[in-house]
Parts: sequence; structure tokens; C-alpha cells
Amino acid sequence: MRCALAAAFLVAFAISAQEASAPAFEVASVKPSAETDHVIGMFTYPGGRVTATNYTLKMLIHEAWAIEDFRILGGPNWTDTDRYNLEAKPPASSPSSKWVPANFKTPPNPEMRHMLQTLLADRFRLKTHPESRKEPVYALVVAKGGAKLQPPASTTVQPFVSFLPNGLSGKNATVDQLVERLARNLRRPVLNHTGLQGNYDFRIDYPPDDAGTDRTSLLIRALQDQTGLKLETEPGTIDVIVIDHAQKPSAN
Repeated sequence: MRCALAAAFLVAFAISAQEASAPAFEVASVKPSAETDHVIGMFTYPGGRVTATNYTLKMLIHEAWAIEDFRILGGPNWTDTDRYNLEAKPPASSPSSKWVPANFKTPPNPEMRHMLQTLLADRFRLKTHPESRKEPVYALVVAKGGAKLQPPASTTVQPFVSFLPNGLSGKNATVDQLVERLARNLRRPVLNHTGLQGNYDFRIDYPPDDAGTDRTSLLIRALQDQTGLKLETEPGTIDVIVIDHAQKPSAN
């Protein structure tokens, strides 16, 4: 599985956003977010239309390359702070123009991600390069005694995993979704070695942050105690994106 992910990562870079033949949106708008814009999110719609609200450049890179934010390195300070609204639509000749996402929170498809890469290269003059670094990773496995995940109370609920002030909650969620959330929280890749399929409900509670408390240790301990899933550290390679150049977009 890891080899497949690494190969997909390298293929994404091989299709350079600077190439004239790279997929591109037919119509696209990028504007600074207004103070009245309170929603933060990227949404996809039938016909391949995509919108992003209150997104930083690094958040857009996360979507365009399907890579966690902690693996996006470098760039000017504003790439983490300045917020933008984006709306784009693919040409009628593209397969994405006939695409129907399962719901509005479905991630962009591979062609749309390449279109986003082209858009960022055009509007933000974005230039990047990939690197691979040897660093420890986490592997999520089933602990002794078995998993304690519960069948979903409703299979019609949109699958999600969200962090709470002192915990984590999943509704009709997959283990892959849990792994993604854990990686974002722990800022380290997490590999799904559980072999668990299907969807589940779960809630992980751990104490509030006190002085001298290691939040990572609290989360790892609560995860094992309450879900029967264990995080183990193992050697690994982390693929990262390094921002070589970026500039603020001009008005459309």
C-alpha cells in the first residue's frame, strides 16, 4: 500500500503544472476573502465545479496534491495566513465536466487536482519540488484484545471524523478517515495496518491540557483504551513538498 501511495505521489509531481498540456480549468476566480466570510472549506459539485472559502495557499496546496499540511514546507509567511476564496469550473471537454461527486464534501478527483495545480502555478506563480526524508512514522494496528469500534448508528450519516476540545469523534467513519485525522493531529504520517473494513462510530476522550502534560501521550493512550487500536512507531520515509516560489495573486 505504501509503495502505491509513494508512486501516486511521484506521478502527481510528474504531471507538472507548468506544462502547456496540463489539465486546466476553463473558468477560475481567486479573490481575497472578505471579513464577512466565516465558512472555511472546499466543496465539489456536479460538473466538476469546485469552490474554496477562507483558504490559505498552503491549504490549497494540501487539496491540489492530496498531502497533509505538515508535509508542505517553506514559502513566505503569508502562505499560512492570507485567506482566499476560489471558484473554478472545468471545460466541457474534460471528463470532470461529467463527474458527479457523492456529496459536496467529496475531495476533488485526480484530474481536478491537476487543474488546481495548474491554477496555483498560474495565479500564485507557485513553484515547488518534492523531497523524501527518512523520519519515524506511526502504524495503527489492532491491539491485543481486539478493536472496540461500534457499528454506525446510522449508515446514512455523511462519514466524518472531527476533533473536539478534549477528544475525537467519528460517525459512520472509516479507519482511513481516522488515520488521516490522527496524522494531522500528531503531525506525523500514520499508516493503516489494522485490516479493518467498513464504517464505525467511535468517541475518544482524554483529559484537558494541563501544565506538563504530553498531549500526544494522552491521545495515544486514550486511543488504545477506548478503541482497541494501537499506534506503534516504525522507521519510514516522509514525502514532502517544498515551496520554492510563491507570490500573491493579482486581481482577476
